[in-house]
Amino acid sequence: MAKRSAPPLSLAGKRALLRYSRHLLIPEVGLAGQERLAASRVLVVGAGGLGSPVLTYLAAAGVGRLGVMDDDLVDETNLQRQTLFATADIGRRKVEVAAERLQAQNPQVAIDPIGVRFGRENARELVGLYDVIVDCTDRFESRYLINDACALEGRPDVYGSIFRFDGQVSVFARGRGPCYRCLYPQAPPPGSVPTCAEGGVLGVLAGIVGTWQANEVLKLLLGIGEPLIGRLLLIDALGATTRQIRFEPDPQCALCGRDPSIVELEASGERDDLPADDDLPEIDAAQLDEVLEHATLLDVREPHEAVLGILEGSVHMPVSQLEARLHELDSAQRYVVACRVGSNSHWAARRLRDAGFTRVVHLRGGLLAYAAARAEIGMMVF
Repeated sequence: MAKRSAPPLSLAGKRALLRYSRHLLIPEVGLAGQERLAASRVLVVGAGGLGSPVLTYLAAAGVGRLGVMDDDLVDETNLQRQTLFATADIGRRKVEVAAERLQAQNPQVAIDPIGVRFGRENARELVGLYDVIVDCTDRFESRYLINDACALEGRPDVYGSIFRFDGQVSVFARGRGPCYRCLYPQAPPPGSVPTCAEGGVLGVLAGIVGTWQANEVLKLLLGIGEPLIGRLLLIDALGATTRQIRFEPDPQCALCGRDPSIVELEASGERDDLPADDDLPEIDAAQLDEVLEHATLLDVREPHEAVLGILEGSVHMPVSQLEARLHELDSAQRYVVACRVGSNSHWAARRLRDAGFTRVVHLRGGLLAYAAARAEIGMMVF
């Protein structure tokens, strides 16, 4: 288990009062709030792009004990966004470097470096040791496991994710609002959603989303403001916009619904990926209008991805529901399968082919490419 550093110092000292003086001036924090932070324990799962700003700001804020959980080594490709690390750290264990940096930043904070992977064998024990859990991972399996462990242990889960220019933040707290499974009942097919390593990410976006996560943690610990419970914050760094999607607890949720089937930790539910099909017919955005004269668009975007609207005449079936709703589709119909950027839809098209749908075409580049093409000639899409 984690090697613990020294306990946090008392706020009674003059230096401690000086360090946190800007917090003490805020009525919503004050001395009582700062003492509450000093007595709090937060586990950050993932010390990468999101974990770096989360850990930095929670340490600076004086959160008394920080668990840093990551089993990875520092790689040169991390340095573009993982600001806890420097070139000299390449090859070192992330938790060791993070502990050094954070302890140097604020000696009054205790650091628990946990250099193992978050898994079913340790999840509930670890979650139970901390007050708030911060999900800074980039794998769907880990997100579902963190969500489930937090719900079973009664701990809030502060979730964040990033890809290219897009970020998401929410807070899942059982008894106070919906969980991650209410938002995403099933994990997307393995390989259907590209990772940052495959699709890239704007480095500064990690700082934007991670700092927002740290803000949610502080609000939860202090009991102030309105946490992002039941709300999904969508951040578009390229467009400099944010949107909120409200979502309710799902009565059919396997974890927190009326008749839950998940009472112990289980596998994430991710399915084995289908073999690649090099013969899958594809079209690009310029061909879509012509093809749709004799076909139906099957839009497999998730609900939060389709907030701008659905193309008229299309069938909307989120990829997370495809397996359960295949019977609603007509195998004699010709479908053009599309999602936001072309990753989920590629898997969906291959899954339809495997299920006996022979008249399936995939939209390369997704509906974003189509919308961009139409915008260039001044035409509305949705």
